[in-house]
Amino acid sequence: MTQRARAVVAGWNGFIGHRLVEDLGRRGYDVARVGRSGPDGSWSDPEGLVRLVDGADLVINLAGKSVACRYTDKNRDEILSSRVDTTRAVREAIAASAAPPALWLNASTATMYRSALDRPQTESEGEFGAGFSVDVARSWERELFAGELPATRRVALRMAIVLGGPASDLLARTAKWGIGGAHHDGWWPQHRRYRGIGEQPTQDPVSGSRSRGRQKFSWIHIDDVLAAVEFLQEHDEIEGPVNLSSPNPSDNRALMAELRRIKGMPVGVPTPRWVLEAGMWVLRNESELLLKSRWVLPERLTAAGFQFRWSELCPALVDVVG
Repeated sequence: MTQRARAVVAGWNGFIGHRLVEDLGRRGYDVARVGRSGPDGSWSDPEGLVRLVDGADLVINLAGKSVACRYTDKNRDEILSSRVDTTRAVREAIAASAAPPALWLNASTATMYRSALDRPQTESEGEFGAGFSVDVARSWERELFAGELPATRRVALRMAIVLGGPASDLLARTAKWGIGGAHHDGWWPQHRRYRGIGEQPTQDPVSGSRSRGRQKFSWIHIDDVLAAVEFLQEHDEIEGPVNLSSPNPSDNRALMAELRRIKGMPVGVPTPRWVLEAGMWVLRNESELLLKSRWVLPERLTAAGFQFRWSELCPALVDVVG
């Protein structure tokens, strides 16, 4: 009998990780799961991690504390360390293995690009932003691409907001409650929560672009995340950073209007920055999710011929929150 392919999924217990483990199993993989408490490997057992990745065909690392929180000093440190330290642990395990995996996919984020209202951001021409979230992303990728792993192809998955999980559920609830109008950015006092972090901290981003709900909303359906993983496995020529985002980004105003339509809510009160900040304080979250203009295009996937199943926002939203 032919031996089944093996995959290692680290940070498997988020909604993307659960779907990925299921999809890999459907495709015939034996999947080992790594997390703080296993079940197949844990971050506290580096030797066990080496044994898992040794001889594996594919390693995917999704580990990282959720950013759905307030950026307190404690949370800021955990958001950074949970990404950098686990990525370092995977890299060191691969370096120590006798038969390293051919492909290592590591989570990253499209939030590393600047808030853009003037032009889209691609892998070749995108410009990095500044402040906390960008510094986390850049530190994350520096750790991924550090050192020499000649037998292993490394890809950073710069994911836009993924539809089908907590982010789209939260947006749908606000629309259903009648507070799902456009989110209007504006001046707001600078605060220390968004200050830079890590070995090369950058200056805080400028507050308040007065986008009037026209800030861009880049997104990707969870089905296309899974399809992109399979596509990247099949295309050995692709390495380095890859944007995982729909080729048709929307904007905040259109996003909220479509959510209201799906939820049958005719009313959507526009939310100015000062009201949004108060609401985010109550929800223990940050306004960056709604106010930053994420205008990201999947240049490398498109050039390689990847076909998105969900390329338009309206049907994608109906599928995940309808």
